Amino acid sequence: MQAYLVRRLFESALILLGITLVTFILLYLVPADPARQIAGRSATAETVQNIRDQLGLNDPFFVQYWRYLTALFQGDMGRSYLQRAEVSELIAARLPASLLLMVAAIVTELIFGLTIGIIAALRRNRPADHGLMIFSFVSISAPQFVIGILLLYIFAVKLGWFPIGGYGTFAHVVLPAITLGFLGAGWYSRMMRSSMIDVLGQDFVRTAQAKGLAKGRIILRHVIPNAVLPIIAMIGIDIGLFMSGIVVVESVYGWPGIGQLAWQAIQRVDIPVIMGVTMVSATAIVLGNLLADLVAPMIDPRIKTK
Repeated sequence: MQAYLVRRLFESALILLGITLVTFILLYLVPADPARQIAGRSATAETVQNIRDQLGLNDPFFVQYWRYLTALFQGDMGRSYLQRAEVSELIAARLPASLLLMVAAIVTELIFGLTIGIIAALRRNRPADHGLMIFSFVSISAPQFVIGILLLYIFAVKLGWFPIGGYGTFAHVVLPAITLGFLGAGWYSRMMRSSMIDVLGQDFVRTAQAKGLAKGRIILRHVIPNAVLPIIAMIGIDIGLFMSGIVVVESVYGWPGIGQLAWQAIQRVDIPVIMGVTMVSATAIVLGNLLADLVAPMIDPRIKTK
């Protein structure tokens, strides 16, 4: 396990390094000029040029990239071009809101996904099973911004049950968490259904039935605990999925997390902030996948690490 962990950490470091390079190349090729954004529309060409010199934007690509990389290794993500603050401080101020939303979304998708999957498995090939699987397919296919706008219109605008946007109370987190967890609920329901059906066909379940154990007890004590094992191992992967989808949800609901910070930075071509949020998101994705790979063998001994 130690050798496997060391190898995976090394691979993760290489992946993050590759992400910094690809992101830096894309931002370098963006036609928008950050110096022009800072100077304003009425600024002279000389003023824009001076700003570019101050920011080092006139240096060759590899000089800029090496400067960023060496600073990053020292824990310095740079300063925001427009907010005049350290990128690490901006992200640190927004990260708790994003983590709260992520945890709420994971809880939401597990509650809905596992419940739907269990019911569908117990009603296999019946109308309830078909209907729930159609629902899960819709949840997987529906774009998050469409779900978000639809929930806002129905439950915030029409019914007034929840606030339209903002942050601070339990009511504020409900709709964003449902929107973010809607996709995962579909995946989990299908996975739980398949896992439940597989476990229901195992010998130990038939043995329990032959002993005369009540069906409810067999389901709760034997089937569900075994069926949920592969589901638990997938939670770590969700961290990465949520970090990639949280930008849309936070923008729709005005949630003050790093997703909203990233969207604002993209609109203003604030390169240090874009790079910082990308690195934090990429680190979460890599660590989430690593966590899933490490937890899976502990939960299910049949899974081997190589």
